[in-house]
Amino acid sequence: SEKCLLRHFSSVGFWGLVNNAGISTFGETGWLSMEKYEKFADANLLGSIRTTLAFLPLLRKYKGRIVFMSSIIAYFSLGNGIYSMTKAAIEKFCDALRLEMKKFGVRVCIIQPGNYARSTKIQPPVSAEEIWNELSEEEKAVYNKEYVQERANFFNSILSKGSTNSNEVVDAMVDALMSPAPKAHYMVAKLKEKALVFVCALFPTVVMDSVSSYALSK
Repeated sequence: SEKCLLRHFSSVGFWGLVNNAGISTFGETGWLSMEKYEKFADANLLGSIRTTLAFLPLLRKYKGRIVFMSSIIAYFSLGNGIYSMTKAAIEKFCDALRLEMKKFGVRVCIIQPGNYARSTKIQPPVSAEEIWNELSEEEKAVYNKEYVQERANFFNSILSKGSTNSNEVVDAMVDALMSPAPKAHYMVAKLKEKALVFVCALFPTVVMDSVSSYALSK
């Protein structure tokens, strides 16, 4: 139980917490039920917050480190907006927590991996047939099977290009926990992925929307 864990670590020490749990799915906004939104928010966002709050007294006591697993998808979405939403939210939670914990000597770090789908298996290939069968009648009246298949093919092509070098992300997590001067953000991604984040962060929204729309049309 939580109380038993806190008693145990109070005596032996507690210096680091890594919030790594996360789930992903594919689908346009209207394709997903409210239950799915609640499930993903609970796992990806509230789960990390619950764990952090439970161990915060010990982390303050031992001047520990808190590491959160985010994603570059926090900056943009190409078919998995529900995952992007939760990652953007956890980053804002971290921004507040990092500033608040500074006075206690607690460091808060965010890991922002690029596409490592082939390493983590967080997102299996999507099935257009399954997606179509789960759509409401209202959504089926708006979309057609060909569109769903195109989107599924596009998303699966992204998944297939994911890196298999998961050690790069692990190395960033270790550095966040062990370095005398850890970074607030560790972006572990390919150059073109970092460039996409740069465009999203610094260019007007209309530019990023044009880039995303162009990618989705291919």
